[in-house]
Amino acid sequence: MKPLFFKKVTVHEMAINWKKIGMVIFAIVIAAFFIAAGLSKVMQPEDHMESFVRWGYPAWFVYFTGVVELCGAGLLLVPRVRLYGVMLLGVTMIAAALTHFQADEMAAVPVPLVLLVLVGALGFFHWKRSGQ
Repeated sequence: MKPLFFKKVTVHEMAINWKKIGMVIFAIVIAAFFIAAGLSKVMQPEDHMESFVRWGYPAWFVYFTGVVELCGAGLLLVPRVRLYGVMLLGVTMIAAALTHFQADEMAAVPVPLVLLVLVGALGFFHWKRSGQ
């Protein structure tokens, strides 16, 4: 009689498992960045307030942006709602890039654009994997 915990696994099944693990790790890494950014805005808003006001946003928008980043990060971590997080954070990064561009802060523009590409890649791979 064979032990129950041994199961024959094909190479294809192993590859699928590694892809799934890679997707989870990729989502965690991206979410960790947005959690850090969101917590920074929510816990230490004074560090960001001057910039937000200079860009023409009201001071409370620092908190709003931090909460959006935290919510988006949380959504990235749940596969069932991951695409909603991708959309939320994608729009947020487009707005951030446009804000920096409008404020003539060209050195800061690539950061949200890179994050947009990473979030978009996560969304694409998730969408492709889930067959939606």
